[in-house]
Amino acid sequence: MTVALMWEARAAAGRGGELLAWARAQVLDPAPARRETFTAPQDRVLVITWWRGEPGGELPDPPGELLHRPVHRWRFTRTAEGPGEGEGED
Repeated sequence: MTVALMWEARAAAGRGGELLAWARAQVLDPAPARRETFTAPQDRVLVITWWRGEPGGELPDPPGELLHRPVHRWRFTRTAEGPGEGEGED
């Protein structure tokens, strides 16, 4: 079973760089099988972690002064592949 955890936060005005640096500095122990960090307009930061089996941990909430609104979190479980899925994966 593969589980993907998505963590998304919107930074307070002008603090997108600080929120991104904070998210990148967070260490998960144990480490996920894969971790990617993305940014989007309006100073949004998205971190996706992939876990084999049950997740070992997830990113905490950043300091409140960095946030425009509360963190959003989603948990997804991988399904069986359909036509065209799984192509181009690492």
